[in-house]
Amino acid sequence: MAETYGKTPSGREITQEFLDHAVSEAEDGYDLDEVKVRSGPGRRPEIEREAAPVQSVRLGAELTQAATERATQAGITRAELIRRAVRDYLRRTA
Repeated sequence: MAETYGKTPSGREITQEFLDHAVSEAEDGYDLDEVKVRSGPGRRPEIEREAAPVQSVRLGAELTQAATERATQAGITRAELIRRAVRDYLRRTA
């Protein structure tokens, strides 16, 4: 059995053969008009029409845990919970 190096977000095993193919494909170059962005596990959701910049925020262990639990209960990511909280705050304080 071939050695594996983990799995892709879609669950496909990453083998040396997979890596060799990916490197070869990258070295040949990509036609960006043909590249399709697909949603799915591990894919970032479209937030706006253009790329959204990443904002780094320190929450502390207690707040991080509370946000994680609330997001899990709501069936959303922690990042989406934070986006919703910021939007709500901005609406309420406008």
